[in-house]
Amino acid sequence: MKIVKFGGSSIADLDSIQNVLSIIKNASQKEELAVVFSAFGGVTENLLMCAHLARQNDPDYQPLLRGMEKRHLQLVKQLIPVQKQSSVLTYVKIRFNELEDLYHGIFLIKEFSPRTSDYVVSFGERISAFILSEALKEVDLDTHFVDARDLIRTNDRFGNAKVIFPTTNQLIYDFYSKNKGLLVITGFVASTNKGETTTLGRSGSDYTAAIFAAALKADSLEIWTDVTGVMTADPKLVYSAITIPQLSYSEAMELSHFGAKVVFPATMQPAMKRKVPIYIKNTFHPEVEGTLICESSENTKLIKGISSLSHISLLNVQGSGLVEVVGVSSRVFGTLAQAQINVVLISQASSEHSICIAIKSDDADLAREVLEKEFQYEILAGEMDKVQIMPNMAVIAVVGENMKHHPGASGRLFQALGRNNINVSAIAQGSSELNISAVIKQSDLQKGLNALHEAFFLSDNKVLHVFLIGVGLIGKTLIKMIHSQLAKLQEDNMLDIKIHGLANSRFMAFDEDGFDLSTLPVPSEKDLPMNLQVFLNTMNSMNFSNSVLVDCTASQEVADTYQRVLESKVAIVTPNKRANSGTLEKYKSLKKLSDQRNIKFFYETNVAAGLPVINTLHDLILSGDRVIRIEGVLSGSMNYIFSELSKGTPFSKVVAQAKEKGYTEPDPRDDLSGMDVARKILILGREAEQELHFDDVSVQSMVPEDCANIESVEAFLQKLEEHDGHFKQLLEEADQKNEKLRFMAVLENGKATVGLKSVASNHPFYSLVGSDNMILFTTERYHEFPMIIRGPGAGADVTAAGVFADIIRLGNYSR
Repeated sequence: MKIVKFGGSSIADLDSIQNVLSIIKNASQKEELAVVFSAFGGVTENLLMCAHLARQNDPDYQPLLRGMEKRHLQLVKQLIPVQKQSSVLTYVKIRFNELEDLYHGIFLIKEFSPRTSDYVVSFGERISAFILSEALKEVDLDTHFVDARDLIRTNDRFGNAKVIFPTTNQLIYDFYSKNKGLLVITGFVASTNKGETTTLGRSGSDYTAAIFAAALKADSLEIWTDVTGVMTADPKLVYSAITIPQLSYSEAMELSHFGAKVVFPATMQPAMKRKVPIYIKNTFHPEVEGTLICESSENTKLIKGISSLSHISLLNVQGSGLVEVVGVSSRVFGTLAQAQINVVLISQASSEHSICIAIKSDDADLAREVLEKEFQYEILAGEMDKVQIMPNMAVIAVVGENMKHHPGASGRLFQALGRNNINVSAIAQGSSELNISAVIKQSDLQKGLNALHEAFFLSDNKVLHVFLIGVGLIGKTLIKMIHSQLAKLQEDNMLDIKIHGLANSRFMAFDEDGFDLSTLPVPSEKDLPMNLQVFLNTMNSMNFSNSVLVDCTASQEVADTYQRVLESKVAIVTPNKRANSGTLEKYKSLKKLSDQRNIKFFYETNVAAGLPVINTLHDLILSGDRVIRIEGVLSGSMNYIFSELSKGTPFSKVVAQAKEKGYTEPDPRDDLSGMDVARKILILGREAEQELHFDDVSVQSMVPEDCANIESVEAFLQKLEEHDGHFKQLLEEADQKNEKLRFMAVLENGKATVGLKSVASNHPFYSLVGSDNMILFTTERYHEFPMIIRGPGAGADVTAAGVFADIIRLGNYSR
C-alpha cells in the first residue's frame, strides 16, 4: 500500500487538479492507495485573513469569504457532472454557512483564540478533500471521504497539537480494516478526546500522511509538491541547485532543521520509526524521479546538501570569571529555555572564556535581558562582560553522512568561503560529522551558498559571474570571444563564464541566469536607462560568488567606483587606465585593498593591450630584480601614424586613416596629446615600485596649439592639414640622419619623458612597424641586453584578448 499527499500548490486551479486526478488514477491501477489533500492553494491564508479582519471589526472579511465560496462552488461545477452536483454543492454551502456564523461571532466579540483558529482553518482541508473525493469517483475510483478528525487524536495544544499515537494508530488500523477502496483524507486536522478540532502545525498535511503511512505500515509515502524533490540548496538563492536523488532520514532531518522547506522533521518521525521510505515528487513533472528519503542512502558526494537560516543573531557570553566555573552553561541554557528561546547553534571556546549562541533575531533583545538578569552579580563584579549581540547574521550548513568517511570537508568549506572573502563568526560541528555549520553575515548568505555549492557540487567547473560595463568595440569583441571559446574553456579549463550584467553609456540590462551570448546582447531602448549606482547595486544584490566587474570604458566615473567594488568583494578586470594613473595615494589604496581583501584587481591591458607587460614586470620585481630604466613605444595608434608617415602620406591623412581603422580614440587628439602614453609610463613606473606622480612625467603633445580647441573632429582634421609641412620636415630631418621618428616614453631616475624622438638604426625601436608596441626593461639582471616585449598594441581584438586572458587568469586563480 502507498500513501500519497498533494499540497495546496498541486491543487491550486482546475488544470492542476485534473493533473492530480490523472496521477492518482494511474497510480491506483498499480497498487492500493490512500490520498491526503491539503486545502486548495491559498485557502488557508484567506481563512486566517478573514478571521483577522473580523477580529479587527473590519467588514471586508465578507467579500473575501464570498470569493472563497464562489471559487469552491465553481470547482464543483467544473469537476462534477451536473446531475451529481447537488449533494456536493449542498455540502460546500453548509460549510461556508458555518464559516459565516463563525466569522460573525469573531466580528462581534473581537476575539480569535487558538482553539477557534484551528476550527476555522480546518474548513480548508475538509472542503477540498470532500470535493476531490467526489471528483475521483468520476474517474471510476471507489473513494471514501475520511475526516482525519475522526481518527487522529491529539492533546489540546491548539495550533501545534501533539499526536497520541497509541490511540491514533489503533483508530486508523480499525477504520482501514472495515473500509477498503481509495481513502481520501483531510490533511492537517485532528481532534482531542473531547472532539475539539486541532491542527498539526507547520507542514501538517505532510504529517497527516506520515501518520497514516506508519499506522498502516505502508510500503511508501509520496509527498507531491511543486518542486522536483529536495534540492542541494535553495533554488531561489543558488541558480545551479539540483535535485538530491537520495537522502537518509538523518540527512533530511538536518537539512530541514537548517531551512530546507520541502520536508519537515515532524513529517519524517512516524515514517522514520516504521522505516517507511518517503518520496518527494513534482506534481507538474511526474516523470521526474524526485528525492527518496530512507533509512540509509547511497553516498556519492562528500555532502548531500547545503541549507541556511536567515535573520539570526549571535549572543556572546564571555568573561574571565567564567573559566573553570561549574554550571555556567546550565544557567545560560536554562535561562533561555525558561524564556522559551530556541537555541539554533552553540560554539564554545575550549578555554571556557566565552560561549557563542545563535538564536532567531526576534528573540535577541529578550535573550540579552534575561541573561544579564541571571548573571547580574557576575557582571557587576566584573567577572563577566555584558552580553554582546551581533545582529544581521545567517547560519549556513553543509550536510552529509559521507563527511565522516572522507577528511577535508571542513577545509573545503572554509576555503570556499575564504576565497570569496566571507568571514566566519562562529562554527559548530558534531562528533557525528553529519553537519558543519558556520555563522556568517546575512549580506553574505547568497554569495556563501553559491560559493559552497560550486565547491561541493560543481567542483569540476568554476563559474565566473561577469558584469560588463562598456559594450563598444572592445566589449562586443570580448563577448564574441567568450562565446566562441566557452565550450573549450568548460572542457579543457573546467571554467564557465556567465555574463549577468551589461551596460553602455545609455542603457543597461541584467539576466540572473546569464545572457545568451550567441545573440551578442547589447543594451537598448527596451532595457533600463544606464545608472552606474543602480548597476552596482544590482550587481551586489545578485550576490554571486566569484563575481567580477569588467570595465571596458575609459570613464573616470567608473574608475572612481573601484574602491566600492572591491569593498563589495567583487573582482575587477579592466583596460581603463584612469584608476591606476590617478593620484599615487588612490593607486596605493586600491592595491592595498585588493591585497588585504584578497580580491583580485587585474589590469594587464592598461599598457600595450594584450601584451604581457605588467605581469612580466611583476615577475621581475617578485624575483628580486630592480628596474633601472623603462623605454616604450606604448601607443599603437601613434606608432602606426609615424610608421605610415615615413611612406610619404601627409600627417593629417595618416591620422584620419588611423581613426578609420579604429586605432585611435573617436577624437584622435586624445592619442596625439600624448596623455595616454603618459598614463601608461606612469603606471609602469608605479608597478616598478617607484613613487611616481603625474607631475613627474613631462609630455610633448603632437596636437598643434591652434588645433586643440576646435569643436568637431572633422574640423580638427581639416585644420591639421596646415601642419603637414611641419611633420614632413621632422621626417626629412630624421631621414637625413638615417633615423626614424618614434613617439616614445622613457622612465629613469624617478622621472619620465613622453614625446617624439628620432632613433638610430641600432635602436630596437627602429624596426617597429604598423601598430606594434615595444617595451624595453633595463634591470640589474637585464642590464647589458634589456628585456624586450613586442607585439600589436592597438585595436579592439588585441585589447579584448588581453581582457579575456585576465578573466581566464582570474578563473584559474579562483579554483
